[in-house]
Amino acid sequence: MEITFYGVRGSTPCAGESTARYGGNTASVAITSEGADPILLDLGTGLRYFGKSFGTDALHAHALVTHLHWDHVQGLPFCQPLLVDGASLHVYGPSHEGVPFGEAFDQLMRPPFFPVRISELPASIELTTLAEGTFDIAGARVTALYVPHTDTTFGYRIERDGWSVAYVSDHQQPEDAMTVEDAVVELCRGVDVLIHDAQFTPAEYECKKSWGHCTIDFAIRVAAVAGAKKLVLFHHDPSHDDDMLDELARDASAEGRRQGVDDVVAAFEGLRISLV
Repeated sequence: MEITFYGVRGSTPCAGESTARYGGNTASVAITSEGADPILLDLGTGLRYFGKSFGTDALHAHALVTHLHWDHVQGLPFCQPLLVDGASLHVYGPSHEGVPFGEAFDQLMRPPFFPVRISELPASIELTTLAEGTFDIAGARVTALYVPHTDTTFGYRIERDGWSVAYVSDHQQPEDAMTVEDAVVELCRGVDVLIHDAQFTPAEYECKKSWGHCTIDFAIRVAAVAGAKKLVLFHHDPSHDDDMLDELARDASAEGRRQGVDDVVAAFEGLRISLV
């Protein structure tokens, strides 16, 4: 199984020389295995680059969407292999305040907000509302559970080929900065790779406590409590340039070792993790 990162930012894309090494695209991660359809984690602007890497053939894939904030879905109509007749994508996500996932997505991607509707794309795109639970998706065992954020949001655990990955892209830090929700622990317990929200420094968090995200230290706390083997810091703030992320990653690696998480890295576009 291979995990490849195509977009690692949160909130909004950011471009320029100062973010070139880590990349400026929003949430898009692909899990691939030989002989199985890809599983896409969110559909942010990085999805365009997944499409470029895939080539010109029609794509057949499954996507796990955490929630419908723009930075997690706006790459969908720009993925070239989905603009091919015969392509297919099965997208899963949570309902929101009683509105089914597909209906909510359709409200977001339509005029006057966007000129093309999902039904007008060449690919066959199926939108399915998931409840909390465990499902067989694309040959993987997928668990979806609600995690704290500003809107209804899933975290996912994907088990395939004997390996496990947890994806908690957006996670509201609790006031005590210590308590980890039972659902989050369940998703992350003993995983080989934990991809986790790490948007804020402590100073930034103090100004944005209600914005639905967490500090890098709390991401490490989650990994330590759950016994994750590798922590990948994700959903970087758009204001964090490459030099700042280098420094934050160094500090996080040292803090991870102090808390028993020996492998802590910051996600960057093009990062590829092979589980063999």
